[in-house]
Amino acid sequence: MGGDFVVFIIDMDSLLTQLEAEFAAATLHFKDECFGIRTNRPSSRLIEDVKVEYFGQMTPVKQLGSIMIVPPREMAVSVWDKAAVAEVAKAIEGARLGLSVSVDGAVVRLALPLLTNERRADLIKLAKALAEKERIKIRGFRDDANKKIKAQEADEDMRFRMKENVQKATDAANGAIEALLASKIEEIND
Repeated sequence: MGGDFVVFIIDMDSLLTQLEAEFAAATLHFKDECFGIRTNRPSSRLIEDVKVEYFGQMTPVKQLGSIMIVPPREMAVSVWDKAAVAEVAKAIEGARLGLSVSVDGAVVRLALPLLTNERRADLIKLAKALAEKERIKIRGFRDDANKKIKAQEADEDMRFRMKENVQKATDAANGAIEALLASKIEEIND
């Protein structure tokens, strides 16, 4: 029985490590999703992955030119191949990001108009929906871990401690999601 107990502890440590990795991935995914939500502050992440048809291939903007931030609410893409300038401008306009697009030689200039209160409310609602989606994932991971713990043949105290550890990790992951959400909401309201 002593050997089984040791195996249980090792399995639970690996279970907790795996769970924390899943939580970290969910948090990172939410952070990446937040970068795509437009605010009053320009961010290269807003346009860098917009696909442009370039020589028959769908190529991200970041591979066709340098993206520069021009404070307070402008960006510029210095396109390396002058033949692609019109296609880059067309693709960014087609992405419906709410940006004003103009071409100046080999540079595509982008202006971010101020957000209306209605648009801010929509963006906050979107951010909250994305956060809830990640929280649901986190709860699913937690429930799976708790099922695995329940299936183990160990004493009640050990199972209870492991469930407590799982819950602490879950609370930490949800706290990270909440902090990112609060930060994004503040950014949207700036």
